[in-house]
Amino acid sequence: MKTTFYNKKYRILAVIFWIVLWQLVSMLVNKEMLLASPFAVLRAFAGLTGEADFWMSIFNSFFKIVLGFLLAIAIGILFAVMSYRSTVLKELISPLMKIIQATPVASFIILALLWVQSKNLSILCSFLMVLPVIYTNVLQGLSDTEPKMLEMAQVFRIRPVKKIRYIFIPAVMPYFVSASTVGLGLCWKAGIAAEVIGLPKFSIGEQLYEAKIYLMTEELFAWTIVIILISVISEKVIIRFIRFIQKLLV
Repeated sequence: MKTTFYNKKYRILAVIFWIVLWQLVSMLVNKEMLLASPFAVLRAFAGLTGEADFWMSIFNSFFKIVLGFLLAIAIGILFAVMSYRSTVLKELISPLMKIIQATPVASFIILALLWVQSKNLSILCSFLMVLPVIYTNVLQGLSDTEPKMLEMAQVFRIRPVKKIRYIFIPAVMPYFVSASTVGLGLCWKAGIAAEVIGLPKFSIGEQLYEAKIYLMTEELFAWTIVIILISVISEKVIIRFIRFIQKLLV
């Protein structure tokens, strides 16, 4: 308990340190258009929360990016299981995953604009960015499953459902949680970048672009903080949900 308390205290102090440093640098620059102060950003944030477009943009972006993330989890797990069970499928799928992983986000966004409407661009880009991460980690977890446990299951003729529940899930879960944590950060970055380029109506990306075009630095910083907060909160909620499901299954 003491360790947890001290960790939280140090985190708060670290946040205060960076906010103070931000304020000092802003005062040194002395140009709000180049670097808005924390107080100006907080004022802009408070102003934004009173607008209906603010909440609509957050809801639309959140829904689409999280949808892309969930689709990546479903397809990534499916492909990983297929690759684990079949060497031929593994050799077919692995190069595709490497290509997706190596392709720059900007290239995906520009190419995707040829295939999908701008309003669905963030779903596709979030999906593509997270898919290789989920696939690679889940496949690694399956491959690292203890061989002796699998032999024991075969000897005692344990049913496939129990084998999945008591052998594979515990083996894969650490890899899956790690992949989900990394993947959530990636999907938010890719999803917002897609919105900035595609400019779908009522999205965080559109709001960021407008703030940049009209040199509204305070709003630009405010929206950036919103993205960080949503990313952190969604990560904690989804990871806790995964842990909850893990406890139910194991």
